[in-house]
Amino acid sequence: MIEKNIDIKPISELLNFDFYIPKYQRGYRWTEQQVEDLLNDITDFQLNEINNTEKSWYCLQPLVVKKKGNAFEVIDGQQRLTTIYLIGHYINEMWRGKDKDPEITLSYETRDKSHETQSRSYDFLKKLVVNKDDSVDIDKDNIDFFHISTAYKTIHTWVKENKNKDFKKDTFISKFLNDTKVIWYETTEKDTISMFTRINIGKIPLTDAELIKAKFLNSSNFEKKETVELKQLEIASEWDNIEYSLQNPEFWYFLNENENELDTRIEFILDLISNKPKDAKKHYTFIHFNEKFKNYTEHEITDNWQLIRNYFLTFQEWFNDRKLYHKIGFLITNGVKINELYNLSQTKTKIEFKQELHEKISVLIPDDFEDLTYKDKKTRSVLLMFNIQTMLENELESSRFPFDRYKNEKWDIEHIHSVQEEMPGSEKHQKDWLTNANLFIDHEKNTNLSNEITSFIENSNDKYFETLYLKILDYFNENQKHDDINDISNLCLLDYKTNRGYGNDVFPVKRQKIIDKDKSGTFIPIGTKNVFLKYYSPKVFQMTFWGEQERLDYIKQLNKTLNPYLKIN
Repeated sequence: MIEKNIDIKPISELLNFDFYIPKYQRGYRWTEQQVEDLLNDITDFQLNEINNTEKSWYCLQPLVVKKKGNAFEVIDGQQRLTTIYLIGHYINEMWRGKDKDPEITLSYETRDKSHETQSRSYDFLKKLVVNKDDSVDIDKDNIDFFHISTAYKTIHTWVKENKNKDFKKDTFISKFLNDTKVIWYETTEKDTISMFTRINIGKIPLTDAELIKAKFLNSSNFEKKETVELKQLEIASEWDNIEYSLQNPEFWYFLNENENELDTRIEFILDLISNKPKDAKKHYTFIHFNEKFKNYTEHEITDNWQLIRNYFLTFQEWFNDRKLYHKIGFLITNGVKINELYNLSQTKTKIEFKQELHEKISVLIPDDFEDLTYKDKKTRSVLLMFNIQTMLENELESSRFPFDRYKNEKWDIEHIHSVQEEMPGSEKHQKDWLTNANLFIDHEKNTNLSNEITSFIENSNDKYFETLYLKILDYFNENQKHDDINDISNLCLLDYKTNRGYGNDVFPVKRQKIIDKDKSGTFIPIGTKNVFLKYYSPKVFQMTFWGEQERLDYIKQLNKTLNPYLKIN
């Protein structure tokens, strides 16, 4: 198994190292802005005491290296490493006088394999200076030297500009050498070019998960050397199994409030364990776990790995339990933090935990939900729980609410019968809308209306369409009160694509489209499907209108289904 030594090293520890930049690396190309950003970050970083013995520090991106003789081949991070060298060299030349610090040694393998050019690169770095006239010579003959000398000039310019801003060089030097650290990623992989390619094309970026995994698999963690490989394989296998399981969209979106794109999904669990805040800096989670591995004992490995497993197994248990899946899925979708639920599950009995879930759902379902409207934020939650509870009430049913589709397909609230303000605009849309509506008009009893529709389709008259549109709405929305068009009794849950596809169609047209989509395999929420089938109305005299009685029946069903979560029973 390939060994990876993961550590965190301050800049001061790198000063005694020799680094070798292989020819597959591109030349130094950091811009002035990137150099200034690094200098500003080091300066602005505030030291905070973590506990009684340790202080916070500024973390740079990983430096990926491989030992080659007495030097380290740089696989990734040479741009940062070169800039670190330039800052250290500037400190020596401008501030240290005769009492200079050691400097990082950098040598370059050029594409033409010229030893002379390699030596010239080394000499060039060592001879960078600020001239007596306060200038820095820019080398314009060599593209790499040009960018390096420009970066050195940028450092000098930045220092001059910051002298007027209470800049303290001793504080900066201390922050740079002692409080700025790199994630040291040392590998034994033979094919370094392949590794460089993988990292740089993003197939296996050095995410926190990748770094933490390497910490777990480090052979020095295990006391019994004869069982090292077995322990490594065991953790690696379980790690891959967790990652594979989290790649299941149903499982992944059940656990996440919304879309959450991570290159390595096990990082989701690692972030939870580290309590990673939203505004966390890069590699926050890795730094958290790195602190847990201070003594590098097998006991630490076992305890930390067991915690990761426990999170995963708990989530898996929730996912496989149909009731827990729906109730927890609902809570997470509505913003309840998964760590809060996890902690509850660890401190409560199963019965107590389920009761806590019930109470949390009750908070999200207002007792006066009947007064909710289209614009109220809680309306979506009520309709979502109505669909979920409808599925749960049928204990013989094995189907599960698709949280992955709910989040990916951007489900939203839709009017059951049309909203006047969404009148079709284009001539084609107008004709299509009229054609669909005309299919459900009783032509014998409404000959004049039907003739008007036919006449408009044959001879478009844009000025007359609005009048005709309102007549048709009045026909289909008989006995409706215009001021309660946005009432919850006229609202249902539907995915964005279907919603957009039927927009302002009248009720019977929407109904037919819902039926067609259901037949074709599109998932239609059970509550929405039942609404358009008028399932909640004991007596159905017609399927063309969504009238007052249907709305009353719908509200009655909402009350009955959501009753377990209402405080007023």
